[in-house]
Parts: sequence; C-alpha cells; structure tokens
Amino acid sequence: MVSVEEIRSTLKKVFGYDQFRGNQEKIILNILQRKNTFVIMPTGAGKSMCYQMPAIIQEGTAIVISPLIALMKNQVDQLNAFGVNASFLNSTLSKSETNRIKRATLNGEVKLLYVAPESLTKEENVAFLKEANISFAAIDEAHCISEWGHDFRPEYRRIKSIINQVGDIPIIALTATATPKVQLDIQRNLQMEEADLFKSSFNRENLYYEVRPKKNVKKQLVKFIREHHGKSGIIYCLSRKKVEEIAQFLKVNGIKAAPYHAGFEPSVRMKNQDDFLNEEVDVIVATIAFGMGIDKPDVRFVIHYDVPKSLEGYYQETGRAGRDGLEGLCVMFFRQEDIQKLEKFNKDKPVTERENAKVLLDEMSSYSESAVCRRKQLLHYFGEEYEDTACKESGLCDNCKYEREHFDGKDYIKIAVKTVELTEERFGMAHLVSVIRGSQNQYIKSYGHDQLSEVYGVGKDKGDLFWRSVIRQTLLNEFIKKDIEHVGLLKLTIKGKKFLQEPFSVDFIKDLDFSDVDQTEEENNDPAPSAHPRNSYDKVLFDLLKTERRRIAQEKDLPPYVIVQDPSLQEMATTYPTTKEALANVNGIGMGKVEKFGGSFLKLIINYVEENNIDIEDVVVIKTAGSKSKNKIYIIQQIDRKIDLEEVAEQKNLSMTELVEEMEIICFAGTKLKLDYYLNHIIDEEKQEDIMDYFLNADSDDIDDALDEFDDDDITEEDMRLMRIKFISEYAN
Repeated sequence: MVSVEEIRSTLKKVFGYDQFRGNQEKIILNILQRKNTFVIMPTGAGKSMCYQMPAIIQEGTAIVISPLIALMKNQVDQLNAFGVNASFLNSTLSKSETNRIKRATLNGEVKLLYVAPESLTKEENVAFLKEANISFAAIDEAHCISEWGHDFRPEYRRIKSIINQVGDIPIIALTATATPKVQLDIQRNLQMEEADLFKSSFNRENLYYEVRPKKNVKKQLVKFIREHHGKSGIIYCLSRKKVEEIAQFLKVNGIKAAPYHAGFEPSVRMKNQDDFLNEEVDVIVATIAFGMGIDKPDVRFVIHYDVPKSLEGYYQETGRAGRDGLEGLCVMFFRQEDIQKLEKFNKDKPVTERENAKVLLDEMSSYSESAVCRRKQLLHYFGEEYEDTACKESGLCDNCKYEREHFDGKDYIKIAVKTVELTEERFGMAHLVSVIRGSQNQYIKSYGHDQLSEVYGVGKDKGDLFWRSVIRQTLLNEFIKKDIEHVGLLKLTIKGKKFLQEPFSVDFIKDLDFSDVDQTEEENNDPAPSAHPRNSYDKVLFDLLKTERRRIAQEKDLPPYVIVQDPSLQEMATTYPTTKEALANVNGIGMGKVEKFGGSFLKLIINYVEENNIDIEDVVVIKTAGSKSKNKIYIIQQIDRKIDLEEVAEQKNLSMTELVEEMEIICFAGTKLKLDYYLNHIIDEEKQEDIMDYFLNADSDDIDDALDEFDDDDITEEDMRLMRIKFISEYAN
C-alpha cells in the first residue's frame, strides 16, 4: 500500500503543490484501496487531481471517460507538460494515431487514457481495453448518466456494462453538479450504491450572484464591462446567432471581445479560445460549448445574456468565475418570455423528456424571481442547507445586498403544510396551489380535494404566483421537502408537523416583479445601421474635429473630405471613440484610415473627454459596425487578380450599381482598390488625369457636382463613382 508521505511527495514532485485541497487526499487513498468512490465537488475545486494522482502512483493505466474533447486535450497537454504520459482516444484521431496510442498503452507506457463515451462503446476498443492493464475507471461529468442531469447522454447508460467486460476494476465517478435525485440515479446506474461518498460544499464563497430584468441589456453590458475594464469575462448566449451579434456589438463599443460556438471552424474556435487565455481579448461571448475544461483561473465575471435551461447548467457556468478564489461576479438577465421560448423548443421532444425539461425550467424561473438569498436557494437545490447570515453580512448576492419587501409567513406556511398533509403527500406544487386557490378543474374533483374544507379555496384572494412563492419558501425553510424517488412531489418534514402543532412567525420575502420587462427582443428596437448618426452630436467636439481635419488636409495637401467626411465626424462627436478599435468602427472609417490619420483625432477626443469630465460609460452605440460589404474578401481578391468588374458582378449575382456600392464601402473604410486595369479600357488616361485633378482641388466629392463639371464628356455616373474610388484609394488609403 502506498504511504501518505509518498503521495504528498509525488504531489510536490509532479505538480509542484505543497498540500492537497479539501477531500482530495482522502479520495486518492480510497481509490488506491480499490474502493468504488463517488465525488461531488464544485467546478474549480480540483476534481481532476482525484483521479490523476492515483493513476500516476499505481501500476497500469487508468481510463478516464469524459464527454468533452476540449477537456481531454487540455488535460492531456497539461499532464504531458508535467512529465506524465497521458493520451486520449476520440474521433479526432487518425487510424495510425489511434494504433500508436493503443500500442503504447499495451506496453504499459500510458498512465492516463482519456476516452470519449462514443469511443468506449466500439467493440475494437473494448477488446483492446480487455488486453490492457487497467488500474481503475474514472467517469467524469457523471451527471450525464441521469436523465435528470442537465446534460443527459444516453451512451453514458452503457458505461457500467462495458466496464464489467474490461474487468473487476474500481470506479470513481465525479461531477460538479448533482441534486439528490441525480446523485441517486448515478449510483444506481453504475451499481455503486455502496460507494464511499465524498461531497464538498457547493458554496463558492467568493462569487456574487445577481439577477437583473432583461431591459436595455446591451447598454447594461457595455456599462458593466467598462466598469470592469481589462478584466476577463464570459458572456453566455443560447444561440449562435446571438453570440456573433453580441460579440460584434461589443467590438463596436471598443471592447476587446471574440465569439465562440460549435459552428465555427476548429481553427477559429481554437484561435479565439487561445486569444482569451492569452489575454489578447478580454471577453468571450459563447454558447455553453465554451469553458468546459478551460483552466483560466482569473475569469472575473460570467454574464448570462439568456436564461440557462437548468440550475445545474447555471451553477456550472457561473463556476467558471473566480476559480483562483478571488472576485467572481455572476449576473443573469431574466424575463419570463425566455422561459416560455425554451418550453416551446421542447415541444417536439418525447413526453418524459419534455416533462423533465419543464421541471428544470420551473426551478430556473423560481430561482430568478425569488427575493430569497441566491446562495441559500442554490445550495438547497443541491441538497445542502445554508444559513444566509454570511451572505447578508457580505452582500454577496443581490437579494442580500439590496432591500427587499418582507412579510410574516406564519399563516401561509400553515396553509401550505396542511394542504400537503391533507392531500396525503402525493402531489406537486401546481396541484397544491390549485387546491389552495379553489380551482374547479376535474383533476381536483376526481380526488375529492374540493371537499377539503380546511384548505380548499382559502387562498383564492391571492394569485398563483404568490402561492408558488409561499410553497418555495416553505420548502427552503424545511417545513416540507422534495420526494427524491418521485420528482416534483412534496412531502412533510418533522419540522413541518411540529409547526402545525405550534406555529411561529417566519420571515418571508415578496418575490421580485419582472412583469414590466419588455416583451419584444431588444435588438428589434435597435435603430438600423446608418452612415448618418443621430443629430444629438457634441457640436463643440465636432468643430474641434473639423479644425483638426483641416490641419491634416493642409499638411497632406489634400481636400478635407479625403481625410474623413462630415457624417463620420458627427458620429465621432456622438460616441467619443478613445481607442483605435472604437474609431475603426465609426462608419466610413476602417483600421486603414485609423493608422493613416487616426492618431491626432484620438488624442483630441481623449483630451476633450478628460477636460470636460464626460462619462463615456453611458455612451453606447446600439448598432452594428456600420455598413459592410457582404462580399469584401471576394471583391478584393478578384480586383487584385484584375478580373473584369462585369464578371465579378455576375459571379455574385449583383448589378453593376450594387457592385460599385460594395466597392465604395470597402474603399471608404480604408482599403486600397487598384482599378487602373479596368478604367484604362473605358476612360482614356488624359481624361482620368483631369478627373483626378478635379477631385484633388474640389471642396467635396459630390458625384453630381463632378458630373456637372464634365457634362460635355461621355462620362456616366458609374464611371465617375469608379474614378472617385480610384482617387480615394490613391490619396486617402
């Protein structure tokens, strides 16, 4: 048997740590004694050490079953960096790579072999594992076994039967999120009811939880991120479309952000992920695909733009904040309409799955609307009781930080507990509320519950939401409890029975009111992108910018409009861009122009903002990054290849007018387009020189004025616009 001293020595030698955290050492010793082990440990508490250490110390290879390919690669890379031979088997490997890893495992060279559940079920892999010297099996993300888990995967149900084929080996199952019901499901499915349970507290003391009404979210986002400038954060959205939209919106507002979702090419996902890890970007906007197994300890905030599908998912995602034990801010935007939308998405699922999803959404909705301590609610959900005095003292959730409306719950608790008792502890919240409010539905009549005079209809003067809140708070105060075997049913506790005999005052809190949250998507109310910003620009700054433009123009011996046009100056005087990125997102200005002319404009704006104490936290640009060419890359490439413009237009199914419009967008944003190869065929060189000379000395680049100047010549509007593109490209870009 390996000694404790040897384990601690290995910890220092391999990982560089002086001591274990929490239950890690006890769990490792349990595995080394070949005992089945069940670990429930929050995100960031060090679950992976619980199976990595016994694998390193023991003879043979430990198999780690994980559903997350990103996590596998991340952990294998880390272990290899520590000098531990670890590999993975999943769908990303070629046949030759797979065979090489299998040979190394059979030769006893691999200490940890990470396997995707889909790979585990293949017959050739089962046969291979039978031949190998397997020390134990670790099942990570074990909640995937349970249909009540937030990420149920049917292939996880087959794991136990496959392990049985491999041999008589101990199992360690690990999860960060398991309610009592999910815990029971995991143990039963893995046939490890007798397993030693190591359950760490779910309380992340350094995290602050807040739920905000989903109103003016984009403005709230920018203000929040600017207040935490330079800090790392994750914003979670449910749809890929929303991820891209919010990432672009943040960039428009001068925030270093990048999108991440499964629809991107792997190279794009990897780059954006690496940029976040390497602090090239501050904020990642992502679907829940991001962050699984990403070891970034200094994520300072996690924002849920959309409400998650379950409290398990919410807890796991917020758990990516503050993994270093320092500040972690968790903000969720909520409106009831989002819950209804998620319920609609579930309508085509099988009945059982749909009902399960509804229960999870109801819990999410209850958590969001409740004014009770957030931490108390979360921990109760995972079967852990919490006295909320510490959260109140520190103000580590919005409900403890801000004043809420309280009332005495004594009489309401009596009604709720009595209803559970008289209905024989066989029903859930919806039925209990219907009884209390005196509903006439056939379901209640069929059970004779309309005859329960002590409770039937006694609460009809209060609404459905009020009584749901009462029952939730009665549950939180342990007068009733959830039936673990039968999800949704509520039962009496000893405390509840005693309360009926001797009632006493209990402090209840009135739920938050989200009813005034807009019922329409915020983005539908956004003004359409326009080259002309609103008229409420800062006229003093506008005049200063015009003066600076004139100075640059004289210095460069160019007309002022070539430097930057009035609509762009107006937008600069509206949004106060103080970074290169923010200035490049002003309509009519791209990074090319920023690099060429932007320095002095930025310096002027920064000085003006400081001198006038302008709070740019409140300056939010609710628009996309202005007009964009839909075919920018294609058009630039074709022009570089000197392809006839009519052919370019035809290939993209555009009219020549539409193509010229897109070329203008590209050119005015600072990209040089070399059109001589085309223009030399339609306008003689001498005439081109005259037009270039005209634009160089004209007060504006107005096309009508230019056509009037050359009205005797056979120059069309399209020709003149192309000549203007040539002029801007040569002199401004």
